[in-house]
Amino acid sequence: MTTTAADYDAIKRKQRAVWGSGDYASIATLIVPIAEDLCDRARLRADERVLDVACGTGNAAIAAARRGCRVTGLDYVPALLERAAERSRTEGVEFDLVEGDAEALPFGDDEFDAVVSVVGVMFAPNQGAAARELARVCRAGGKIVLASWTPDGFIGDLFKLVGSYLPPPPNLSPPALWGTRQRLVELFSGEVRSLDTERRVFRFQAPSAAALADLFLTRYGPTLKAWEAQDDRGREAFREDFIALIARYDDDEPGSVCVASDYLEAIAVR
Repeated sequence: MTTTAADYDAIKRKQRAVWGSGDYASIATLIVPIAEDLCDRARLRADERVLDVACGTGNAAIAAARRGCRVTGLDYVPALLERAAERSRTEGVEFDLVEGDAEALPFGDDEFDAVVSVVGVMFAPNQGAAARELARVCRAGGKIVLASWTPDGFIGDLFKLVGSYLPPPPNLSPPALWGTRQRLVELFSGEVRSLDTERRVFRFQAPSAAALADLFLTRYGPTLKAWEAQDDRGREAFREDFIALIARYDDDEPGSVCVASDYLEAIAVR
């Protein structure tokens, strides 16, 4: 079967509802260090034009704006853009916000010095179209800068667990493939001059495995929707499986949990 444009549109409508549910800001706050570290290692410079694609509540946009960049954040979920705007005001940094689709960016060719996405563009259903758009709006010599969860880390395994309770649409490439160098080479073939990748680790911390599971089940759209789709027995089983997954990745230090979550950092030169 071939996924059509109409299929992608339907998938994105469902995705908007997923990401608009719960309280993604409470999860995004936890992973702020990923965006800060990525912007540091990409050596974003003051006055560069930076686009944060699938910006969510603005982690990378804020990190780049703090470095003096001229930043635009783009997302297709209005509720997330509203939270990004609130954070901009609260944290005293300025950047533009645009509602738009990562697979059809509303910008001209070569418009940005750097195009960034932190665990965002990886969820675009048409991966090839999204990659082409990232490259199109980045100037020659500019950078495409990505952080994506790996398929064989904690979040990658969480996606598999979610899929076992609420199967994803058929014929789609898993989002976590963006967390592999092989897939990035395929996606950006002929589009970039160089591609440097490094596997890195972020650690989720919480008082207990149950507390971390409950945070994701009530706040993080993908897990919330999968949990809501179950009957009472299914919800109990899902929660138990989630707690077991957290325990498997926990560092086993007493008193709290610390879950290592691998992601791939990629910096490509256009």
